[in-house]
Amino acid sequence: MRPFDDATRRNIAAACTAFTRLPENSEASVLKRAAVVIALTAAVEGDATAFLLTRRASSLRAHRGQWALPGGRCDAGETPVEAALRELDEELNLKLTASEVLGLLDDYPTRSGYLVTPVVVWAADSAAITPNPQEVASVHHIALATIERADAFDFVAIPESARRVIRFHHHESLIHAPTAALIYQFREMLAGRQTRVTDLEQPVFAWK
Repeated sequence: MRPFDDATRRNIAAACTAFTRLPENSEASVLKRAAVVIALTAAVEGDATAFLLTRRASSLRAHRGQWALPGGRCDAGETPVEAALRELDEELNLKLTASEVLGLLDDYPTRSGYLVTPVVVWAADSAAITPNPQEVASVHHIALATIERADAFDFVAIPESARRVIRFHHHESLIHAPTAALIYQFREMLAGRQTRVTDLEQPVFAWK
């Protein structure tokens, strides 16, 4: 178990520092920029470290009801870190600064035309979480031990692509890429592995 304390923060920050991001692909310039947040906080019960996962509101135009990391499209002139912190505030009322950012993972190009930058942050004040009902149906604290299980992820073939679809098993739900791919890379980074996920596929229903 990773307790939610200063030692865990230092260890995860060190893992982020040791992680070498992929250089930006020249094709990325045609994609719309977006950012998501892997927000580390205390689990609901006990003192374990968890990250925040949301269910998108059913009223949203795109990807309604799906599991997602907090985040969204970058505004004009906005960096991915700035966008990630703004979205965290808008969706969950968590007001963090750049000092809480521990690092970034690889950009993930989506089938729907976005280049998503995952930003890892330390969100100590989880008591302030207030979901915006226009964007978020529910918020879930996922203990890091959950994604470190050997059976947390699987990879399946689909006839529409030569790439494997990654799936994260969460209770009775299957969470797919890009969310599953980003969580998987975060899990691998915690273990000190430079695992790449841009070749992991999304399910066909997420291609629009």
